[in-house]
Amino acid sequence: MLLKIGSDNDDVKRLQRRLSLNDDGDFGPNTEKAVKAWQTANNLPASGIIDDAVWAILFRPVTFKLDALKGKIPDSVLSQIPKAAIDFNISNVLRLAHFLSQCGHESGGFKLVEENLNYSAERLKEKFGKYFPGDLQLSYAKIPVKIASRVYGSRMGNGDEASQEGYKFRGRGYIQLTGKDNYTSFARFIGEDTVANPDLVATKYPLASAAFFFNSKRLWAICDKGSTEAVIKELTLAVNAGLNGLPDRIKHFNEYYNLLK
Repeated sequence: MLLKIGSDNDDVKRLQRRLSLNDDGDFGPNTEKAVKAWQTANNLPASGIIDDAVWAILFRPVTFKLDALKGKIPDSVLSQIPKAAIDFNISNVLRLAHFLSQCGHESGGFKLVEENLNYSAERLKEKFGKYFPGDLQLSYAKIPVKIASRVYGSRMGNGDEASQEGYKFRGRGYIQLTGKDNYTSFARFIGEDTVANPDLVATKYPLASAAFFFNSKRLWAICDKGSTEAVIKELTLAVNAGLNGLPDRIKHFNEYYNLLK
């Protein structure tokens, strides 16, 4: 293997995803710059070239003390971590502890893998008021298909309300992947058609889709800032657009981080 300026193939795409770049498959100046930065950070000659030896280091398995988390996190989640760590740049204990604490809270302890849209009329007005002027919410209440189709229609790559794509591409996974554009991007990354079969995000890829979110949103950079409550607060704002459940997120981060160290 030899990847350098001018290379254009699927290995370049995988390399770009590993470095949190746009995976267009074109090894250009931006990819070379990222490779050099990674090589420098890992005490390797900053050649900007990927050969077999560098590739092996770049994609070597990440080892965590996952047995320490048994009883704290479901075994079904723990079994998904090694592959997710390689695919989505979970390269240190800080990242993993932050990631798991956010996923755990957002999914009610790794139990919820699909968005609950069974809102009452009152809650609809409170949460999505701009989509329900006047008394419109009364005809949508407790009808998830209609609610999602309206709230998510003509957004995030979805068709209009009548298409019902807002419901088809509703939030799924531990950090709810939402919208056709995001499902399309995830499908391209994971190599399985989650657009044709969006339920795969909930059934097969709840953790991978969450890791994809962290990776694509560059949230690892926040994780790498440390283990303070200020960092957890910053990350929570990026994940939740608010500070909902912050004490629980802090509690579980500290628990996971101390067990993993």
